[in-house]
Amino acid sequence: MPCVSADGVRVAYACSGTGPPLVKAANWLTHLDLEWSSAIWAHWLDGLAHHHRLIRYDERGCGLSDWDVPDLGFDAWVNDLELVVDAAGLDRFPLLGVSQGGAVAIAYAVRHPERVSRLVLAGAYSRGRLARARTVAERDEATLDLQLARIGWRHDDPSFRQVFASQFLPDGSRMLWDAFNDLQRATTSTENVVRFLDAFAHIDVSALAPHVWCPTLILHCRDDLRVPRSQAQELAALIPDCELRFLNSRNHILTADEPAWPVFLAEIERFLAVDAFAPR
Repeated sequence: MPCVSADGVRVAYACSGTGPPLVKAANWLTHLDLEWSSAIWAHWLDGLAHHHRLIRYDERGCGLSDWDVPDLGFDAWVNDLELVVDAAGLDRFPLLGVSQGGAVAIAYAVRHPERVSRLVLAGAYSRGRLARARTVAERDEATLDLQLARIGWRHDDPSFRQVFASQFLPDGSRMLWDAFNDLQRATTSTENVVRFLDAFAHIDVSALAPHVWCPTLILHCRDDLRVPRSQAQELAALIPDCELRFLNSRNHILTADEPAWPVFLAEIERFLAVDAFAPR
């Protein structure tokens, strides 16, 4: 289902499952249709919609949402989450943010404290790679990340995309890496990849996080190669009412067959169970 933002961008969203609502803030590398058959995301959809009506959407510039957009910045992402929540007719709900979607979810929760009952952050961070870089080496690494994207995508070189697959899924099989690479190519344009990664690198919600007033659960893979555990610890120190749980995995996106996956789902269900019995 499409909805249209104030700046004329069509944002596609979808609902699946039954039960109390659970909104998932958008993150890069999604496609509302292709996810159902994707080895990367299909188990996420099944697991999250098992006890909930899952509301998800494709980020502007990605998936079934408009790709050719003038604004691919952080405020626009938060505005798009507002747009989808209103289009879905939601009043009060728990909110899930994955990866950079966690920062968007934090900003929305601060902007609308009356609407977010509980917040779940998975593989999230308060500051992007350039925003948190403090040494020359850290800045060089963050800059190299952007350069790899520019060169690899513009020349359609799969060896460069493989770098990202190995960072997101270091313990994934070759089949999963191929699925990740195929999804990268299908979900957005070459130009948008660079725009996305540049925007992600400059995210900084460290000043907003202390103003999240709803109960918050932070789930993070202990040895995440893409987003270090220090970012989860930073979020836990900033958000007043939160729990931090580390999962035994190196993957940034949890896979269907790793032991951490059922633990991840169980932690979310435990945390959201309070809302399931709350008056509406």
